Amino acid sequence: MNQYLVVGVVFLVVIALLATNKKLVETLKNIYKIEELRKRVIYTIGLLLVYRLGSFVVIPGINPNALGEGSAYASQLEGNGLLGLLDVFSGGAFGNAAIFALGVMPYITASIIIQLMGMMVPYFQKMQKEGESGRRKMNQWTRFLTIGVLILQGPAYIANLYHQMPTAFVYGNSFGFVAYATTILIAGTMFIMWLGEKITDKGIGNGISLIIMIGIVARLPHALLAEVNARFQTASGSAIMLILELVLLFLVFMATIALVQAVRKVPVQYAKRIVGNKQYGGVRQYIPLKMNAANVMPIIFAQALMFIPALFSGTAFAAAFSSMTGFWYNFTLAVLVIAFTYFYTAIIINPQMMADDMKRNGGFIPGVKPGKQTVNYIDTIMTRITLPGSFFLAIVAILPALAMKFLGIQQSFAYFYGGTSLLIMVGVVLDTLKQIESYLLMRHYDGLMKTGRIQGRH
Repeated sequence: MNQYLVVGVVFLVVIALLATNKKLVETLKNIYKIEELRKRVIYTIGLLLVYRLGSFVVIPGINPNALGEGSAYASQLEGNGLLGLLDVFSGGAFGNAAIFALGVMPYITASIIIQLMGMMVPYFQKMQKEGESGRRKMNQWTRFLTIGVLILQGPAYIANLYHQMPTAFVYGNSFGFVAYATTILIAGTMFIMWLGEKITDKGIGNGISLIIMIGIVARLPHALLAEVNARFQTASGSAIMLILELVLLFLVFMATIALVQAVRKVPVQYAKRIVGNKQYGGVRQYIPLKMNAANVMPIIFAQALMFIPALFSGTAFAAAFSSMTGFWYNFTLAVLVIAFTYFYTAIIINPQMMADDMKRNGGFIPGVKPGKQTVNYIDTIMTRITLPGSFFLAIVAILPALAMKFLGIQQSFAYFYGGTSLLIMVGVVLDTLKQIESYLLMRHYDGLMKTGRIQGRH
């Protein structure tokens, strides 16, 4: 009973702090006053509620009572790093065997494949240069590939579920049921993608990113309660350790926000042009080069590779990488994150293209000649700022393991101390706040952060 009381007190304290913040209350009133913004926020909340409801609709033919707390399947999710992470990303739908069990991960997998093909296949390279029409074609290819990924992942999910809990299958595991369940899983993921597109078009924020974030946040109360239960089972010091964990979690969030927001501003001067009686150019602007331009992608790539040793089960090689808290697992993960940070940054940041755009628009970096020297200058800056960014990202990637190893934090709660979960939450929240901020400033209202801490406010 005490642990439930502690969780209730924590949430009441958070709500009380928010309610007493006059600036926040005034901002919420301003959001309500702007009709377009109000409609977009309500529309977004409504579609996110539809997504959360779908996370509890179990695939027909599967007994949900057999998958509840204490079942073998629930224990497997707690003990398996990959399956536990998928359950976190889907907001529990993966563990519930819901129609949204596979979530948007097949779409993300397809998007990564299409991006890589854009580097290697001339046909996709050509589409990338076609502007809006090319982007629509790329999106169409991504949807087709998503269905292909789902055709592979759907039967694999059903097979794993049957292997763990055969008693949950009311009608058995016949070919007909697998085809039927796979069709439902495909329809569920495509419906989630449709929800995400509608949120992006008519709501606020990026729809797919918001859906992933809501799924992660939805697991926070459950993870916190599990952590409180574990702490109160110890003989002493449970409350102190719990407070320490929450303080550390707050500090980790602050440090991650600093990482996501950190930019190096490169000054660009534009030459003056006189057209008729008007003067154009002659102003100084800045190119914001992000310290973590790759965002969460290096961790996703690295974690995908870290599951390769599991294919060689029974060998010493697989045993060395079997534990998420082991030294070799985390050392290799950190090295891969650093390497993929440089790799992915090189993909999305093109100094040659930036230099050509500046030259075409009459811009130049003060003290640097246009052309080759500008390319080298931008490339040098990106190399220097990516180094600390990659090390910081590697630390974020292994923080969950450190939290489990040295603080004894439960795996479900440790996911919020770092890795993809933390970066997605921070990145999506900041991006959504920027969009709300822009609506407020256009109507001459104070934004969400009056001090201008949100990147992009001038």
